[in-house]
Formats: sequence, structure tokens, C-alpha cells
Amino acid sequence: LGFRISDRGPLAGDGSPEIVFMSQVPTDHHQLAFVGAGRDDNPPNSVNHFAFRVESLDDVKEMKARLDNDGRAQNIRPLTHGNAWSVYFTDPEGNGVEVFCDSPWHVAQPQVGTWNSDASNEEIEAQTRRDFEKEPQFGSIDAFYEALRSEFE
Repeated sequence: LGFRISDRGPLAGDGSPEIVFMSQVPTDHHQLAFVGAGRDDNPPNSVNHFAFRVESLDDVKEMKARLDNDGRAQNIRPLTHGNAWSVYFTDPEGNGVEVFCDSPWHVAQPQVGTWNSDASNEEIEAQTRRDFEKEPQFGSIDAFYEALRSEFE
């Protein structure tokens, strides 16, 4: 299907299951994420989560508010990986879902932190930069995608 590995690493350090991110296009960090272990013996499916990109941080904030007000989703978590701001949740059928927008940066993955959906966009951006700027491969998302494009050629 034309997927390439775009990033990979242990979820929580040495000895933990590896997560592998895959994309079909050089402008998406990932469209699929696979984890090598940690599922029940009879999982409902083998997908870690489905990820949906939206245009802006405001859109992610709006989704978080809608989920909070709806009541059917579970495990609603605003998370950042340095390269995106996301809201993760479990849908009523038990599927993992991520709604995200890109940040201006790339950070080697996996990384995880939280963000405050009540803060201004400027405060969220500044906090994310402070939280991730010392991480490996921190830099411009444009430079990361340019390097990824070469993998697709």
C-alpha cells in the first residue's frame, strides 16, 4: 500500500514494546501506529489507534470540548508529542482515536507530554517548545518532511 516507516522507538524506554509509525505520504508523520506487544489475547482489532488531522489547534480544542460535553467517549486525554497537539480518546466501541494538528516542530518519537486545553494557543506553543526543545532531533517540521520525501523517492 506504499507505507514507509516514518519513526519508531520504545514506548517507555528500554525493554518496553516498540511503537512503529507508518505513512503513505511524506507530509504526514503517521497514518498508522503499530505496537508490538501489550494487547489482550483476543483483541477486538490489531490497530493501536486511528489518527485524524485537523487544520488548527483551535480545531483540536473544539474536539476536546465536544468530547467532554458528549459523554460517550472515554479516556479523553490532551497529549502532545512535540510534533503535534492531540486529543486521544476511546470511542464507544473501544477503538483508540486521535484528533491532532501539527506543531511547527519535529521531535524523535515516541515522546509524550500534556497540554492545557484552557490555555491560549500562544501559551500552549511556548510550553511545548520548552518541554521538547532539548529532545533528540528537535527541529523544524519542514526539514523533517523534506528528509522524509527523500525516503519516498
